[in-house]
Amino acid sequence: MTYDAIVIGGGVVGTSTAYHLVCDGAKILLVDRRDAGRATDAGAGILSPATNTRDPDPWLRLAAFASEYYPQLVDNLQAEQDGETGFATCGMLLVAVSYDEIESFAIARQHIFNRRDQRGEPAEEDLYEISSDEARRRFPALGDVRGAIYYRDAARVDGRLLSAALHRAAEAKGLAVKHAGVEQLLIRDDSVTGVITDGETISADKVVIAGGAWSQAFGDQLGVHIPVEPQRGQIIHLGLDTDTSSWPIISAVRGHYMVPWPDGRVVVGATRETGSGFEARTTAAGVLEVLAEALRVAPGLAQAEVREIRVGLRPYTEDHLPVLGAVPNIQNIYLATGHGPTGLQLGPYSGKLIADLVLGRELATEIDAYQITRFL
Repeated sequence: MTYDAIVIGGGVVGTSTAYHLVCDGAKILLVDRRDAGRATDAGAGILSPATNTRDPDPWLRLAAFASEYYPQLVDNLQAEQDGETGFATCGMLLVAVSYDEIESFAIARQHIFNRRDQRGEPAEEDLYEISSDEARRRFPALGDVRGAIYYRDAARVDGRLLSAALHRAAEAKGLAVKHAGVEQLLIRDDSVTGVITDGETISADKVVIAGGAWSQAFGDQLGVHIPVEPQRGQIIHLGLDTDTSSWPIISAVRGHYMVPWPDGRVVVGATRETGSGFEARTTAAGVLEVLAEALRVAPGLAQAEVREIRVGLRPYTEDHLPVLGAVPNIQNIYLATGHGPTGLQLGPYSGKLIADLVLGRELATEIDAYQITRFL
């Protein structure tokens, strides 16, 4: 059998790519090795580009489109399958909790509000500064608050639920799935013609590599370095005997976060361990870092139960931008990887863009800034 395209990798990026392709009637095979430590399964799922002060402008441009696309995607998935998508608008607080953070908070505040004023969005009534008392009212576990900004439209998504919903909807539209690794790409006359997986040769007109941190393995065969490496992130799920359904996300000035969920769960994280290799395991230092920062910001979590610790290997690039687009000098093969710690924010929309590229459609968003050629 020959497929219109084979997608390698079943995380949120690969599954989104496959979903959008089958929505157009394409015959698609998703090959997924189900690696332990896949970033999609461990991510916090924070969707709030308006409060981002870490990443470069090309990331912000893509994130803005990605966030705008989420409601449409969620509406489609709710109509196409019967499971939860894990998406909800919940709001976010950016907080400073100590005097030595006041200067950093002031810089972040100026950056966020200047960008809001320049772009004319979000509206002032959706992104604004609030009092310390109001911040603690919204998130009762907080300790002292020296500064707080509230963003009404921030959202969260459960990566496991979203990927499962994409998978169900895609299978209902004819997606074929094979749980195996790809040993080799088939290349003839500088054009990809399929893959070898589990010793089986499978033909396809096009191939998409969406293997997350493992995508680099195909670089040698393609004659190009795929500059993606694993960055370990440890994230801890805490349980409280209280209703956390209305609590907002907390983003602390020092870069850690807390994501409440309706089941009395607060997810706290995360480490950013560049150079970790493919060791998807917890470490004493990582757990200490996450818990110490969580309790520094929100001492009211001190008696919470440690329900679970998850570890994800994020596909990290040195410039913090994803790798999207065609591979130079080889026809019919595309890359969709390198989303780092923001795969759940960018991934569903990246999958749509790559699907449109595979189908030969005009892209709604320019992707030149994310092409692999920027590294060559």
